[in-house]
Amino acid sequence: MATPREIKKRISSVKNTRKITRTMEMVATAKSKKLSDRVNASHPFSNKIKELVGALASLASVVKSPYLRKPNTVRSVALLVITANRGLCGGYNSKTIRLAKNRIQEWKDQGANVRLFVVGKKGISYFQFAKEKIEKSYTHIDDKSGYKEAEEFADFFLNLFAKEEVDSVEIISTVYHSSANQEAEVTKVLPFEAEGETNVGSNVLYEPSPADILESLLPLVVKTAFLKAILEANCSEQIAKRVAMKSATDAASEMIKLLTRGYNRIRQAKITQEISEIVAGADSLN
Repeated sequence: MATPREIKKRISSVKNTRKITRTMEMVATAKSKKLSDRVNASHPFSNKIKELVGALASLASVVKSPYLRKPNTVRSVALLVITANRGLCGGYNSKTIRLAKNRIQEWKDQGANVRLFVVGKKGISYFQFAKEKIEKSYTHIDDKSGYKEAEEFADFFLNLFAKEEVDSVEIISTVYHSSANQEAEVTKVLPFEAEGETNVGSNVLYEPSPADILESLLPLVVKTAFLKAILEANCSEQIAKRVAMKSATDAASEMIKLLTRGYNRIRQAKITQEISEIVAGADSLN
């Protein structure tokens, strides 16, 4: 049985750990609030772009753009997997990696060549351990990343698709639905598929031509998709970290209660034993 001194040291150690986890929880809460505001602020722009492109979807057959190429057979696919650089965020990384692993196997079963691009040290270390070839890795994406990084990704993958080096581009990341719901999902970026079948309205005057507008909007839609993926992945990471640190803090508090109870029980037993020895000694003198 542990001595009272050992239990007190253990209580002190757990209290120090609880201070750390509580601080990390507060930091993650502040970051998740800031990032969720950025995600919600980006939705109107993203939705409007999709709405405008959807209104021009009927022109997809006449616009000559390499981004509208629709290959009959997918021979090569580019997968961008977004994970975190750090752990301590529950199942955030494991869910994304598990989905990516299954998606890679699906494409391989279809006979497609998978070109893997990984964001985050956790994903990089896993795929290196799994002996999966990583064509390019990125570790500079964090909670401060935004349009600049999204534009770099979009330009790179658009160039690959335009040169017909890949026939499909997909993003595997955690999608933010609400502060209580984030799920790892596959987002298809290319080939481009316009949502909706609305024709160009006869009462709408476009300048320049609708075809020129559609062609210029296509890269912007792809950039918006990458921006959305980066922001939502970072926001989901901070929410997962907040939940994990909250659970760790609660577990530390419960452990402190149990240790304190055990310390008091041992201390009480020791006091009772000393009183019994004093009483026995007094009786023997009498």
